[in-house]
Amino acid sequence: MNDARHPDVTEALAGERALLDPAVRSSRAEAAALLDPEFTEVGASGRRWTYEEMIASLPEMTGATEDGPRIEATGFTGTLLAPGVVHLSYETELDGRRVRRSSLWRRDPGNPLAGPLRMYYHQGTPVPGARPQP
Repeated sequence: MNDARHPDVTEALAGERALLDPAVRSSRAEAAALLDPEFTEVGASGRRWTYEEMIASLPEMTGATEDGPRIEATGFTGTLLAPGVVHLSYETELDGRRVRRSSLWRRDPGNPLAGPLRMYYHQGTPVPGARPQP
């Protein structure tokens, strides 16, 4: 079910799109505002990332400069799982490499009805037949 009109889903979609924006990717402070302190990721390479590792590395990753390659994202869907918990899925393409992505966004577990949604978990899975990551 795509709950795209629910305010929590709309907020999570805006956050996800912001994390793909070079201005946000290159700013540790802006990225930190969108990632949950307990954030983890399993990247398309299979690497596991922690909050600290992601905040430190994001400004150096592909898509973090205005004049560099841009990550193209399509097919967004969002589902409200519970108050203050949203699941998003979509695909990205960069230099011919496609990746299916899934993320969980949540509010502070102590108060799921207040505060901003932040990305708690993210996973990228290469699309079969797409160019492998070097």
